[in-house]
Amino acid sequence: MRVLVTGGTGLVGSHVTRELIARGATVTVLTRDAAKAASLPPGVSAVTGNLTEAATVRSIFKGMDAVFLLNAVSPMESHEGLMSVTAMREVGVPRVVYLSVQNADGAAWLPHFGAKVGIETAIRRSGIPHTILRPNNFYQNDYWARDALLKFGVYPQPIGSAGLSRVDVRDIGEAAALALTTRDHAGETYDLAGPDVITGESAAQLWSQALKRGVVYGGDDLDRWEQQSLQYMPPWMAFDFKAMYAFFQAEGLKATPEAIERQTALIGHAPRPFGAFVAETAAAWLK
Repeated sequence: MRVLVTGGTGLVGSHVTRELIARGATVTVLTRDAAKAASLPPGVSAVTGNLTEAATVRSIFKGMDAVFLLNAVSPMESHEGLMSVTAMREVGVPRVVYLSVQNADGAAWLPHFGAKVGIETAIRRSGIPHTILRPNNFYQNDYWARDALLKFGVYPQPIGSAGLSRVDVRDIGEAAALALTTRDHAGETYDLAGPDVITGESAAQLWSQALKRGVVYGGDDLDRWEQQSLQYMPPWMAFDFKAMYAFFQAEGLKATPEAIERQTALIGHAPRPFGAFVAETAAAWLK
């Protein structure tokens, strides 16, 4: 089975690629950066291209049995997704699995949520057999907090106290690979989440226990967070994520028991808990 993975050198796509290889698929990865192809597992093909370019979308999907479509957060996210859906429809791609976000339509004013709402709609109306995955906030986003945790004892992600059912990207990789390689999930939409409701304070407490040092939550001040974030992310992204965190603080992003049950049936095991991820990651950092 020939599968194209867009974003296959990134955090989620790399896990999808590994899970597909484990299931015997022949994988091609689309990347913007040819240098990143060196990190791909043996046997994986790489093609350099950009989903905003007509030449790329007119060629990349041909001959594929399935596509994992991941459009990175960017000002061009919606355009990339719609270009891809149009091109896949024209060449008759037999199956697509799209990575969206949990409750995308419930917060469609957020730029990277709203972009996904439009792409979801395009996929559903395209006639392409599809599965839509809607993950929560990733556990692995905390990799970005390594210096803050280890050097300053601060958990900086301003997720608030309403609570998120965060998810391990390894569970996303498994769910995507299963949806791509089996025919049981056409037309389905799955929320992907973890078993625990995580707050800023509980995340800090778990990191404190795992790192064996005091860790405090950095707090809910989003103006301060935005100013600090501008040191390492572009203004459009800081604007988008600040609004997302405001939504998280006000509403949370929790999974229903039914969603957890469906996810467990899909991947064949209970979702990985956040505490286990933290313990595993802390042990690796402290080696």
